[in-house]
Amino acid sequence: MKRIFDFILSILIIIIFSPVIILLSILVRLKLGSPILFKQERPGLNGKPFLIYKFRTMTNKKDNNGSLLPEHLRLTGFGSFIRKFSLDELPQLINVIKGEISLVGPRPLRMDYLPLYTPLQARRHEVKPGITGWAQIKGRNSISWEERFELDVWYVDNKSFLLDLKILSMTLLKVIRPQGINHDGHVSMPDFTGTKMRSSYGEKESN
Repeated sequence: MKRIFDFILSILIIIIFSPVIILLSILVRLKLGSPILFKQERPGLNGKPFLIYKFRTMTNKKDNNGSLLPEHLRLTGFGSFIRKFSLDELPQLINVIKGEISLVGPRPLRMDYLPLYTPLQARRHEVKPGITGWAQIKGRNSISWEERFELDVWYVDNKSFLLDLKILSMTLLKVIRPQGINHDGHVSMPDFTGTKMRSSYGEKESN
């Protein structure tokens, strides 16, 4: 039922928002250049890698050594705007249609985070990742990594179709009234380097 719901709703959203998607594609090309889409390998169900799609929000500016500048120096005003209203996430509907992610689930993070998770935190990969999730409506990037992972695991243990509908409806409110986009001055979140504390689940954690 979840897969059918994801597929049908994603098709409908793409059709309804097709003018917005076309306009954003043109603006990204004009303001940030090519390619239009940001593509990166992310872990899906059970950690299986897939290629995620997002609209680009940063330039490819480099320093004198040929290395990319820090994210805050490459993020443009236009990029900040489409991030604020989560418009950069629209291409991920393609990932949903392909069955790689769901509309609702733990957000797919970077591949290099996989060996840093505790056994408890790694349980977030027991379900498909999602475009939005329980952690996103409970604080998004304003909460700590540990809080975020605990919310992800809570979703894994309590997932249901009704909960997904609740998360989707609350996500709409978050898009209209954006909150928690940045974490303590970072463009999004600081890098995750492992956990060195005791979680509220009572498990001793270390990186």
